[in-house]
Amino acid sequence: MIEIVRGEHDTGPPSRRTKSSGSRPRTGGQAPPDLRKRRLENLNHDFFASIVVFLVAVPLSLGVAFAAGAPLLSGLISAVVGGLVASVFGGSPLQVSGPSAALTVVLADTIATHGWPVTCAITVAAGLLQILFGLTRAARAALAVSPAIVHGLLAGIGVTLVLGQLHVVLGGSAQGSALANVLALPAQVAGHHDKAVLVGVVTLAVLLAWPRLPRLVRRVPAPLAAVALATGLAVATRLTLPRVDLPGGLPPLHVVPRLPDGGWSGFALAAVTIALIAGLESLLSAVSVDKLRGGSRTDLDRELIGQGAANVAAGALGGFPVTGVVVRSMTNYEAGARTRASAVLHCGWILAACLLFTGVLRLIPLAVLAALLVYVGAKLVNVPAIKEVRRHGDLPVYAVTLAGAVAVNLLTGVAAGILLALALMLRRMIFSGIRVDKEGDRHRVVIEGALTFLSVPRLTRVLAEVPSHAAVTLELLVDFLDHAAFDCLRGWQRAHAGPVTVDEIGHPWFGRGSSGAPTVRRSVAARVVPRWLAPWSEWQAEHVGLPAQRTAGSLLRRGASEFHRRTAPLLRDTWSDLAHGQQPHTLFITCGDARIVPNLITTSGPGDLFTVRNIGNLVPPADGSDSSVGAAIEYAVGVLGVAEIVVCGHSGCGAMKALLGQAPDGLEQLGSWLRHGEATLLRRSREAALLVGGTRPAAEADQLALQNVVQQLETLRGYPVVAAALDRGALRLTGMYFDVGAAQVSLLDGATRGFVPAVALEH
Repeated sequence: MIEIVRGEHDTGPPSRRTKSSGSRPRTGGQAPPDLRKRRLENLNHDFFASIVVFLVAVPLSLGVAFAAGAPLLSGLISAVVGGLVASVFGGSPLQVSGPSAALTVVLADTIATHGWPVTCAITVAAGLLQILFGLTRAARAALAVSPAIVHGLLAGIGVTLVLGQLHVVLGGSAQGSALANVLALPAQVAGHHDKAVLVGVVTLAVLLAWPRLPRLVRRVPAPLAAVALATGLAVATRLTLPRVDLPGGLPPLHVVPRLPDGGWSGFALAAVTIALIAGLESLLSAVSVDKLRGGSRTDLDRELIGQGAANVAAGALGGFPVTGVVVRSMTNYEAGARTRASAVLHCGWILAACLLFTGVLRLIPLAVLAALLVYVGAKLVNVPAIKEVRRHGDLPVYAVTLAGAVAVNLLTGVAAGILLALALMLRRMIFSGIRVDKEGDRHRVVIEGALTFLSVPRLTRVLAEVPSHAAVTLELLVDFLDHAAFDCLRGWQRAHAGPVTVDEIGHPWFGRGSSGAPTVRRSVAARVVPRWLAPWSEWQAEHVGLPAQRTAGSLLRRGASEFHRRTAPLLRDTWSDLAHGQQPHTLFITCGDARIVPNLITTSGPGDLFTVRNIGNLVPPADGSDSSVGAAIEYAVGVLGVAEIVVCGHSGCGAMKALLGQAPDGLEQLGSWLRHGEATLLRRSREAALLVGGTRPAAEADQLALQNVVQQLETLRGYPVVAAALDRGALRLTGMYFDVGAAQVSLLDGATRGFVPAVALEH
């Protein structure tokens, strides 16, 4: 059957297709107008962004190659060939790749050791390794490296770059190592300065001043402006300086990667180093751009494969190693790029510049490129990153990585940083706080954290300070206890002449070990309710277990002692702020039932709730029949200005059972009070049953408790102070029901005329 089909947005001639199951309309092979419009709009943004990135990339590509001692043309080959391959095959749509300052130090050493042709072969090998990393999905593992190590490595590269290129700016030449550059720098500064210093200083001055200029001026990238102005000065004053050496037109690609005649271990080490540094920088750059642009995340494994393919292509054609460059990628994003077309186009502009404007590029003095690299190297020492690392306590790792990278080499710096990071991590994981507190004649040994064999020397030293006949409480708040630490504690407990009481908070590591069934892994440790949440009397029964001590007075005294030792220090500042007044946000009216803990079920703290508790969470009428509850309502709303009143009922309520005729005999005061619940009984007789989470409670008393909450809310509206606040929109009334057995809080939902679990209303 032949059918005429017209697409939803198609305004052209109809197309024909054969109708079949699962087929979809087509529009003559053309994209819908909306899609074409969007593509044209994206291309417009990508076109202008590519020009901006091109203007940044050219001077940086030349400068990076110059700093590493590579042929200057290799930087442009890398920017064109490597940038194109990485843009097409990489996983990050806005990533811009090319030669990076992060590789200058290792490349300079590699070129000096192996020569340029072998270095090209090393670049190809590094690319193959990156492809292998991507295929084995190792990209995510690279991001597990501590940011302190990454920033320390980049800072080390930056410092090394600055130290070397400062000599060139001052009219000299870089030494063979960072240490040699430091030692030779004073003489270089004090020595005779030629014309190179002038153009270098002009370049640095422009780079430093550019961010402070008007926004219209800053549309021109700072590197381009600095190189153009300094080069213009050199040309205008006819300074005789070493300049960029590039072949005219399209050069013959006669550089073929060559394998070394020997020294394969050095070859392999260089390839691994380049692959790791280039891969790490590329991945970090992609992640940084992802954080800015939003949307779908980069496929990091694909990005690593694309970077590897780019290095294979660049190395095979005599180019510099390629990485995703964060400076160019950020510039690309900020210039408005939307797709990978921007990065592809920028490669085309660089190629055109090489073919058409080689004469202009030859005018650039090498001292200008050196000054540009001094600026780029200084930017690698990221001050905000240092502050962030310091806040996280990893400044020693940063410093060790930086020092190792500058003083020895990059891999040594990274290795030193990783070792120190592991040591610090081990220390943090096995940390145990051990101290002795004296309470009158009694000593309390408090141990917190993970207690392992590494803590045994300090543990024995602290325990030795306890007098041999003193009464001791051994308070253990540990999340792990290994065999050596347990053996040390048990041996000391047995040897101590005075009484020793073991008080474990949390999982009973010591208790299980003493019973012959030690817990050996954190994963199997039982989840224990903190004893300040579970009933204190229940904890006493389990852990103290002495009937003579389980009197109300002794329980409260021990509880108060626990509060002063553990809770008060944590909340002292909070209570200090509340000492001169209260500003609760809620008046909470609930039952006096001991199972209801308002602050616990509402996750609130001191100063949050103004609480009224009575039998059955009843609200007497506003006729003065019970001035106690009425006074609390007037004070909370009229004076404290609470924004909400909550009436909270609960399951298994004794007051509701009493209203249903199950009251104990002989309680006259209770009977008098429950007359305020008669309105609830009338409501039950005339209103439909209320549901909790779509289900009617099985117990009749629980059904009445739901009606009681609604009735007390109605009674509240009869108070003039409440009615006035409601009219002003300054007050909200909320019904709450707590199912004791299920530990579930439900709220009254006006839309369903029932109670809905609080979690469901949150979503």
